[in-house]
Amino acid sequence: MADTTDTSAAIAAGSGGKQPRSVRVVLLALMIAMMLAMLDNMIIGTAMPTIVGELGGLEHLSWVVTSYTLATAASTPLWGKLGDMYGRKGTFLSSIVIFLIGSALSGMAQDMGQLIGFRAVQGLGAGGLMVGVMAIIGDLIPPRERGKYQGMMAGVMALAMIGGPLVGGTITDNWGWRWAFYINLPLGVVALVAVSAVLHLPKKRAQARIDYLGAALLTIGITAIVLVTTWGGTEYAWDSARIMELIGIGVAALVGFVFWQTKAAEPVVPLHIFRSRNFTLMSLIGFITGFVMFGATLFLPFYQQAVQGATATNSGLLLLPMLGAMLVTSMVAGRVTTNTGKYKVFPVLGSVLMIVGLYLLSTMDTGTSRVTSGVFMAVVGLGMGCLMQITMLVAQNSVEMKDMGVASSSTTLFRTLGSSFGVAIMGALFNHRVQDVMAERAGALGSEATEQSAQLDQASLANLPEAAREAYQHAVSAGTHSAFLLGAVIAVLALAAAVFVKEVPLRGAGPKAPEDGKPDAPTAQAPLAEAL
Repeated sequence: MADTTDTSAAIAAGSGGKQPRSVRVVLLALMIAMMLAMLDNMIIGTAMPTIVGELGGLEHLSWVVTSYTLATAASTPLWGKLGDMYGRKGTFLSSIVIFLIGSALSGMAQDMGQLIGFRAVQGLGAGGLMVGVMAIIGDLIPPRERGKYQGMMAGVMALAMIGGPLVGGTITDNWGWRWAFYINLPLGVVALVAVSAVLHLPKKRAQARIDYLGAALLTIGITAIVLVTTWGGTEYAWDSARIMELIGIGVAALVGFVFWQTKAAEPVVPLHIFRSRNFTLMSLIGFITGFVMFGATLFLPFYQQAVQGATATNSGLLLLPMLGAMLVTSMVAGRVTTNTGKYKVFPVLGSVLMIVGLYLLSTMDTGTSRVTSGVFMAVVGLGMGCLMQITMLVAQNSVEMKDMGVASSSTTLFRTLGSSFGVAIMGALFNHRVQDVMAERAGALGSEATEQSAQLDQASLANLPEAAREAYQHAVSAGTHSAFLLGAVIAVLALAAAVFVKEVPLRGAGPKAPEDGKPDAPTAQAPLAEAL
């Protein structure tokens, strides 16, 4: 336990001023690991046309992303539980190593089948990166002090989203697509060495066995859900036999999982954590935030490229108003939470801003200027900035320290599943609306232009006849209207959940000798009262 005391003491010693060097090194390593997890798909997205050109296998293109997403989602709860059972540091280092092995193998892939398989290995490691970062920060930093670090996490997220496409394009153009994977290796090694040398956490030896049946049922259920949201409306019709089979398998596996978790000696996801009202509400808000955020980051570039004439190369920069607003708001929310211990206002305010911003985005048409759309995006960013890190902070504050890993992994899982549902459902609505409007405005020519995909790239768009191109711009405007209007409606659920959040004092508040002489919050070691 001495090692833990040393690291925690270093955090506490620096909480009032400049952080000790060792603490800054740990936090830098954690941020690098978080960036690896978030940056990868955005870099690869830019490189995919070149990859397909060299390896072929266009018909399997979607599996390069799907295999990674499936492995990440399915492994996320397992990494959290393993960290709780066997120690956070060793589990986190293992996830980095697996991620780096997957990255190296992906860079050496000789055909599309190998790339898909190696991306799954990479996804297994990625599932532990984000969970490990959140859980380690949860172990080291009391919730009351954790708000100070929200700006760092939001900054990494914004940097990944803005820089990912630009970095991916630059690497692919100058070094080749394989370096889009190899670039992870030096960054990962830096994180690996820094965490190994500086982070000191106690080693745990769990007596209980891993819940293999629960892990298998959860993996099958999550895999079926992700496949339904990925394939539904694209590879297969929503009412097709394959989609119905997957829905049946997913529901049966998840029902079996929930039942087994009540019987297992060491459950993968202890159901008692959902007895906390705040934890359950934050899981719901996290799901909706993921739904909205990834839908917005997917369809805004399409609108700006097709309607406003922006280039694909600048797709990351186009999101700067939203991501910049998210970064600033997250930093402010973190500071206010640290200084006051109050946080309920942020889920409520964030949900309201998200609803308003999404509604404003749904009003965009072919005449909307970039300045106007930028203002609308900033409103959405303000809302997401109030929600992104607060959800994790409150969720972690709602469970006991022994459940920190599963709380972090469960919250991350809900956000991941939300993003999967958001991309799939908003994407299906967008595509359907684009095709309908193209058929109405351009007839058979419009239907032929979009029969393969409603998301045409700049080269395909330039080759369309003028009438079809104009029709496509109106169609994309109509598609974004429907997608963002749906997002606004879904965001109302986040507001409803936020209203019922109970403001439980944050642990480790660092009491400031109030007038009545009583501390204003429990210490980091005090028992946590659940928000029931």
